[in-house]
Amino acid sequence: MAGNFKMIAKTFFGFEPLLAKELLDLGAMEVKEGNRIVSFVGDKGFMYKANLCLRTAIKILKPYAGFKVFSEEDLYQNIKNLDWDSLLDVDGSLAINATLHSEVFTHSKYISLKTKDAIVDRFREKYGRRPNIDLKFPDLKIDIHIEKTWCNVSLDTSGESLHKRGYRTATNIAPINEILAAGMIMKSGWHGECNFMDPMCGSGTIPVEAAMIACNIPANINRKEFGFERWKDWDESLFDKIEESCLKKVRDFHFQIIGYDKAPSAVEKAKENVKNANLSEFVKIERTDFFETEKQTDGHLHMVFNPPYGERLEVNIAEFYKRIGDTLKQSYPGTEAWFITSDTEAMKSVGLRPSRKVKMFNGGLESRFLKYEIYEGSKKHKKQV
Repeated sequence: MAGNFKMIAKTFFGFEPLLAKELLDLGAMEVKEGNRIVSFVGDKGFMYKANLCLRTAIKILKPYAGFKVFSEEDLYQNIKNLDWDSLLDVDGSLAINATLHSEVFTHSKYISLKTKDAIVDRFREKYGRRPNIDLKFPDLKIDIHIEKTWCNVSLDTSGESLHKRGYRTATNIAPINEILAAGMIMKSGWHGECNFMDPMCGSGTIPVEAAMIACNIPANINRKEFGFERWKDWDESLFDKIEESCLKKVRDFHFQIIGYDKAPSAVEKAKENVKNANLSEFVKIERTDFFETEKQTDGHLHMVFNPPYGERLEVNIAEFYKRIGDTLKQSYPGTEAWFITSDTEAMKSVGLRPSRKVKMFNGGLESRFLKYEIYEGSKKHKKQV
């Protein structure tokens, strides 16, 4: 179909099926999962929609060119020969990111530099002037990916990483990445059909992402800018139409989302972030020590959290995780609890057997996302009912 083109959405390890489903639900065509990427086809309007709505995408790239490269000179000439004039004004700005999986090319910064040289030399030879480099807010962000001897040149439609949603202005130590938070909630199977709790909410990222999922609010509605807004073919009226149609699909939510934290500074930051996201009517943040609480609501409770670790935890880890297990067992019947940890020893201290273990990465740390089912009464009794 005219106007359609291929795009690539980057994501975290293990999130490819989530992202593929999101894309299909949005109406993408030819959706194919890869390694930490999902490719798809859509038009310019869909490119805007994908950036606005996808919860588990880090970036949306628009492939521009591909060619074989056997040397730096090959790279330079191939890049220089591309039609950059149609994408960038001579007085504009650019930035380049390079990722390499090659024995021939091993220094990503050098490849970025070589790419920049090729582009600015083309402009200089043609106009006697050249675009500037702007690493923070460039008019055009270019992504170079070299796999062995094949080079893919893509345009970064997103600009800054899509985890920068725009609502989180206040953070605690080691806040959880927004994409990871959204992916955890989605992996846990929660879509807003019961009460939700984060018992150690830090700066409130998990409760905010939960509320956005429950209400079907576009993930990046609070974001100030996307990369494509600086492109030559930026269509503001089309973007406004897309945004308006996405907001029409927002739905109401009739359960509670609660976040606890015992640190006053965390509670203050969480409340501020909830307010920034315009979600104060859906999310309640309380200063409370989870270990001194019990379940406050009737019916099923869904819990997702990121317990403190390492720099965030100056206590005995085994004791801390044992208290998590004890509190769940004794005070939270009828709860499905999920949490992420990179500490395999800590898992053993919980004293409960997880019914699921999902491999994930939290930053660079290989972690496990664990599911614990806390039944009303005994498990045996539950099975007989």
